[in-house]
Amino acid sequence: MVRTPARAWVVLALGVLAQTAGTLVVTAPALLIPYLHANGLSLAQAGLLASAPTAGMVLTLIAWGAVTDRIGERVVIAVGLVLTTLAVAGAWLAGDDTLLLGVAFLAAGMTSASTNAASGRVVVGWFPKERRGLAMGIRQMSQPLGVTLAAVTVPQLAEASGIRSALVLPVLLCAVLAVSCAFGIADPPRPTRKRSPTADTSNPTGATSATSATSTISTTGATTNPYRATGFLWRIHAVSILLVVPQFTLSTYGLVWLVTLGWSTSAAGLLVGAAQFVGAIGRILVGSWSDHVGSRVGPLRVVAVSAAVVMAVLALVDVAHLPAAAVVLVVATSVTVADNGLAYTSVAEAAGPAWSGRALGAQNTGQFIAASVVGPGIGALVGLVGFAGSFLLVAALPVLALPLVPRADRSHD
Repeated sequence: MVRTPARAWVVLALGVLAQTAGTLVVTAPALLIPYLHANGLSLAQAGLLASAPTAGMVLTLIAWGAVTDRIGERVVIAVGLVLTTLAVAGAWLAGDDTLLLGVAFLAAGMTSASTNAASGRVVVGWFPKERRGLAMGIRQMSQPLGVTLAAVTVPQLAEASGIRSALVLPVLLCAVLAVSCAFGIADPPRPTRKRSPTADTSNPTGATSATSATSTISTTGATTNPYRATGFLWRIHAVSILLVVPQFTLSTYGLVWLVTLGWSTSAAGLLVGAAQFVGAIGRILVGSWSDHVGSRVGPLRVVAVSAAVVMAVLALVDVAHLPAAAVVLVVATSVTVADNGLAYTSVAEAAGPAWSGRALGAQNTGQFIAASVVGPGIGALVGLVGFAGSFLLVAALPVLALPLVPRADRSHD
């Protein structure tokens, strides 16, 4: 087994913290929904405002990925966090002005997208293939950790002191991590660019040497557009789009659902936070499992089946008023976040080092397009068919994803 350098773990830790801060920024508006709803906005309107950061991410994810491929991860993460700090500060200044708040949240999503593409790419670049499932599982903890941090702070602070108090922590965290990442992250070795085979002048026949041929094959494979070779990446993107809807349904409306069941906002926030933390641990275990079995797509298929089951069980809990809501929500949250690390690692490996930034940007773009629809879409759906009907309809999406999961992994390593 190839030894993992100590610097890789430092980079991984900073990458996790950077995206945790970005996720806190993106998630905070969703956890303001009870406050916004109580202050006159409809559920669909509050959901639309909550989706502004994810819509912003959709606009810039691929661009951030392309910039990362060209100039490296450290600069992109640090600069992105500086810009995110300014955008959230703008939201703080907007206060209860809904229009200005929406614009600021949109800008925050556009800037925080930098941490998604770049932090994943830097992890893949530093860790050998046999440790990437574990490393990416740890890196993917950042999303549920960010949601956890938001869930245990944002609703309570907003209810007690208004929106501005809920945005102080995101501003401070992004500012501190911008400095930390600027000094602490090191870009991994970058691939050489494609070049033509050259004759070995030491060979009197003029034939290409074995060493030269090997070098040419490896650099050519690394820089060829992976989207033109097979449909593997397109299929993983499609699967991830379908699987992200259950995840964002629970992170956006899990708290609201618990409140409708009679929970207080603070208690519901703590449970949502605990569920996300359990989900973060689950991502590590699933990533380690994929390393052990030597496959990303096999475990991904199991997760898709499990996601369909848990969403259907949530619908049953709601319609039958079963007392197990807390336990089922924790399990459902853990299952529905488990696919991200598997798909993310699979995309990075299939794309190769020269294309992973753009491919990961495309991966996240598809997911956040779907996620940006969840806020207003599920909000309107709940108004029409209730939570039980909404959960049941969402359960159908992982079923549709199953036949799209590729049969075998693909890697440029």
